[in-house]
Amino acid sequence: MRSKFFYLCVIVAALLISACGKSDADLSKSVNEKLSAEKISGVTVAVNNGVATLTGEVADITVKNKAEAAAKSVEGIKSVDNKLTTKPLPTPEPPSPDKMLEGRITESIKKLGISGVTVTVAGGEVTLTGEVSKADLARVMQAANEAKPKQVHNKLTVK
Repeated sequence: MRSKFFYLCVIVAALLISACGKSDADLSKSVNEKLSAEKISGVTVAVNNGVATLTGEVADITVKNKAEAAAKSVEGIKSVDNKLTTKPLPTPEPPSPDKMLEGRITESIKKLGISGVTVTVAGGEVTLTGEVSKADLARVMQAANEAKPKQVHNKLTVK
């Protein structure tokens, strides 16, 4: 009778241990291994009662989503609290004053319906090159001067 009771206790203990599953520490280790296999870095994993919390900074939203999917794929993880942040995108430099001036003059000339004129700007000085009709020459020069450059260099060929 004692031996039956002993075996019954051993079986119940084994069932209880297997029913408990992996510990939070084991789950955390498994998630970290999965992230490493996926070549995802910059992520800190904390697991509490089977809930994985991801923190840290990753390159972009794609990596953030990939990290979450990797954590969810670990057996024993019930849910994932994704608190990862993404690195801010670099702020583009504003166009230089020369580029802005060049764009304004080019647009003005296009609005006049005139083609064949190339506008370049360096140091606030405008250079006009290309071919233009005699009738359009004055309109091109006016468009260039209205943008208030330091100087306009007319290198246009009149056709």
